[in-house]
Amino acid sequence: MEFLPLFHNLRGARVLVVGGGEIALRKSRLLADAGAVLRVVAPEIGTELRELIGSSGGEQILRGYSEADLNGCVLIIAATDDEPLNAQVSADARQRCVPVNVVDAPALCSVIFPAIVDRSPLVIAVSSGGDAPVLARLIRAKMESWIPPTYGHLAGLAARFRHQVKKLLPNVQQRRAFWEEVFQGPIADRQLAGQGAEAERLLQAKIDGEAPPATGEVYLVGAGPGDPDLLTFKALRLMQQADVVLYDRLVAPAILELCRRDADRIYVGKQRADHAVPQDQINQQLVVLAKQGKRVVRLKGGDPFIFGRGGEEIEELAAHGIPFQVVPGITAASGCAAYAGIPLTHRDYAQSVRFVTGHLKDGTSDLPWKDLVSPAQTLVFYMGLIGLPIICSELIKHGRSADTPAALIQQGTTSNQRVFTGTLANLPQLVAEHEVHAPTLVIVGEVVTLRDKLKWFEGAQAGV
Repeated sequence: MEFLPLFHNLRGARVLVVGGGEIALRKSRLLADAGAVLRVVAPEIGTELRELIGSSGGEQILRGYSEADLNGCVLIIAATDDEPLNAQVSADARQRCVPVNVVDAPALCSVIFPAIVDRSPLVIAVSSGGDAPVLARLIRAKMESWIPPTYGHLAGLAARFRHQVKKLLPNVQQRRAFWEEVFQGPIADRQLAGQGAEAERLLQAKIDGEAPPATGEVYLVGAGPGDPDLLTFKALRLMQQADVVLYDRLVAPAILELCRRDADRIYVGKQRADHAVPQDQINQQLVVLAKQGKRVVRLKGGDPFIFGRGGEEIEELAAHGIPFQVVPGITAASGCAAYAGIPLTHRDYAQSVRFVTGHLKDGTSDLPWKDLVSPAQTLVFYMGLIGLPIICSELIKHGRSADTPAALIQQGTTSNQRVFTGTLANLPQLVAEHEVHAPTLVIVGEVVTLRDKLKWFEGAQAGV
């Protein structure tokens, strides 16, 4: 290990920055965020850096560097493009045993700046020892996506109760076990969900020995249309902490693999005329599992509240007093259209978009056809493949032109995506010719004509 990672408290401490350009500005921003008082020395200092110096309560010295500038400083930064000057600053700082960083010159540094993930008070630093700073920044970018901002709030919650817990549990091992339980249980769930007051109440009750019996919770998670990259951070976090996963047939295997490895997986898929598990049984199963104290993810393709029957499930949960969270997902209309290069709205073609189910609760396609024939409206049919001949004929019958552009998107957003375009008149024929199967989304409207212009976008999005 070439550098020992340490975190320094610079609040109110004076730090010298030699240089007044863009590099000095970038370093000074970090120092100011940490509460340092800036002393910047350079013949010229940029406007933004001047303002930053003023807001830190520091000083600007418009001249060349002098060794006396180090007086009273706890950290030195050399941020100029003058290599001899940078070397001199480094030598002077080392002579005084003051930590020094020379930008882009690891050999002249006694300390280096890491790539930082800031979730204050939680701070994560990534360093390559100055050898590969771009790699460190790329790793930081990955961590930014793995660690939601709310983890800082969770660390803050622990800070507020730290002394109480230390007084209650003087043994280090006991405290470690206590906090592990907090950070992996319902208290953390509440804090990460933005319910800070409830998290504090539960934590105080736990400290006071009044914690209620462990209860489960249900997470209705939208898995999106198929591409795992379209999951939200919150969806991924809940998927990785759930004890049980109930999933439907539209959840891609690659998404299911992102769930916690040791979680129980229960298939509750449904398709037209073949409900492997009836909806009322799914609702009851969610209640039973939660009452057993388990954290349950109900993983749904698309979005739980757009033809996902999520509303029915949370009605049942609410009736039994089961806590739940709903995590929106990218619905098929949005994801599949984007990956196929078809904008759902466009100023020149469509000023509204309508999501329509291809069959109703009674299994029919008795839709409000008169409301669906506006030429300035894009229609997106979910579950419309079986009833497609009726859909097309009824739209034409009620006034939509037979030449209206239309598209079929099969397994949209995945590597198996297929897109076929035609018109209302020949769309059913395309299904037969190309053996199109579910899941397939149907888009009707003038916006489909834009696919030819935007087709280049499809391969880049779908990764094919």
